[in-house]
Amino acid sequence: MSEAAGRSPQGRTPRGIVVGVDGSDQSMCALIWAAQEAERRRTPLHLVTAYTVPIFAASGLDGGYATVDDTVIREGAETVLNQAAAKVADHDIEIHASVETGDAAGALLEQSENAELIVVGSRGKGGFFGRLLGSVSSALPAHASCPTVTVPLSCAPRLPEAGVEPPEEHGQPAVPAETEPVVLVGVDGSEQARAAVLVAAEQAQRWRMPLRMVCAVPPFTGSLAWVPAPLDREALYSDIQVQLDAGKDWLQTHFPGLQISHQVFDGAPVEVLIDASATGELMVVGSRGRGGFAGMLLGSTSQGVLHHAKGPLMVVPDHEDERLANRPDFGPILGS
Repeated sequence: MSEAAGRSPQGRTPRGIVVGVDGSDQSMCALIWAAQEAERRRTPLHLVTAYTVPIFAASGLDGGYATVDDTVIREGAETVLNQAAAKVADHDIEIHASVETGDAAGALLEQSENAELIVVGSRGKGGFFGRLLGSVSSALPAHASCPTVTVPLSCAPRLPEAGVEPPEEHGQPAVPAETEPVVLVGVDGSEQARAAVLVAAEQAQRWRMPLRMVCAVPPFTGSLAWVPAPLDREALYSDIQVQLDAGKDWLQTHFPGLQISHQVFDGAPVEVLIDASATGELMVVGSRGRGGFAGMLLGSTSQGVLHHAKGPLMVVPDHEDERLANRPDFGPILGS
């Protein structure tokens, strides 16, 4: 572990991968996933925990507020951090760690400005360390400057090093399990989805796995009642396939050695992507696609998948990428 006692110097904004820990089983899964990813990328891992100091309203004629001594709380946070650091000490990576005071989401968001990746569990215990992994896992993807990966407790069987028990699962996913490790990415024709596809392709290439683009065709609803003729779903599927083929050809020029495929499913996008998230090594989505309103920081589809994903989920924020410029050269664009 680098630095004295593994602590990052004050004022240094960490680079590499940042992972939030709070001692919960979910954060242990996130920790192991982040350590493995840092090892693959050969980049530093920065462990962060945060706590807030309770403030109480004072009674009496003078009024005002009173704070408590945070020594015990900080010591507890440092214990959690030290235990987390020890758990990944055997990984061949540079490790830093820090205890932050104040809002956990704010601390992680600030560090996302220079980080390659932020990793958190999808839910935390919400105990005396505050809310590091509860609502934080919802706030981060909507506001982070870098991609955010949430790792649910259901990933425990994939991460035996975490040493936690997975929750009981009920029912089988509607999307068949993959026969080989694969990175999945949701596509809907939006610019945000195309940007997410590029990040997913980079991840698949890094992991030496195939990339599969997943597209969902929602069922017919009353919102299409104004259409004068019955919806020709076969023609719709044919058009989607043509556009996905064009997208694949475009992507292949930027990643010539990557195995790329696409698959179209009948069903609501949220449900399809949630089921698919249980079958691949990673599901990647854009922060806002056609399923959300223009002013939303996190679209309705990515929100729905985020709260119910059954495997690691990466949410890619809106960003500019010069590789998007030549996409129209390869044929029709999905949804345009």
